[in-house]
Amino acid sequence: MTPEPDTQTTEDTDSRHAAKMAKKKAARDKIMATKSGEKGLIIVHTGAGKGKSSSAFGMIVRCVAHGFPCAVVQFIKGAWDTGERRLLTGHFGDLCQFHAMGEGFTWETQDRARDIAAARAGWEKAKELISDESLRMVVLDEINIALRYDYLDIAEVVEFLTTSKPPMTHVVLTGRNAKDELIEIADLVTEMTLVKHPFRSGIKAQAGVEF
Repeated sequence: MTPEPDTQTTEDTDSRHAAKMAKKKAARDKIMATKSGEKGLIIVHTGAGKGKSSSAFGMIVRCVAHGFPCAVVQFIKGAWDTGERRLLTGHFGDLCQFHAMGEGFTWETQDRARDIAAARAGWEKAKELISDESLRMVVLDEINIALRYDYLDIAEVVEFLTTSKPPMTHVVLTGRNAKDELIEIADLVTEMTLVKHPFRSGIKAQAGVEF
């Protein structure tokens, strides 16, 4: 026979929990009261784990949901028919500009000069979009790969973001191996950690998960 719960013990536990949460809320409210500023953020998603671009596109969807004009420049995956591209161009083209400037990963093109040209074209478009103060957010998808292979000059990118980005424009830069110079100027940096990935078990990239 299951014993009846001790009502007094349960009430004591609930009371202690309520008091603990009330104390936590008061402390949190005090912290939040000091956070009143707003600014356009430089946001970096990097690391070996999956989710860098997915997180950036989640932010773009938030902007669209709020009715904020925004834009995406893809530096590497431009040749891919991705779900994000289909959704944004097919349903939200009035709010989100989508520019697929890449031609695939460098081992696919096998042409450094061509890769550099594509990266430069993407960066020129990125500067044009970032300079447009009507856009709330600009995502530079996989730009870190272009920077890693020195297709773009990190000093030029850093200088533009620190001196020419409008004050209220958010810029999100994704890709593995973010340069230290970029991390230094960023307001928000998230490193995705790889724990397990189905690719290692022989599972290919799948629609709806990877693209």
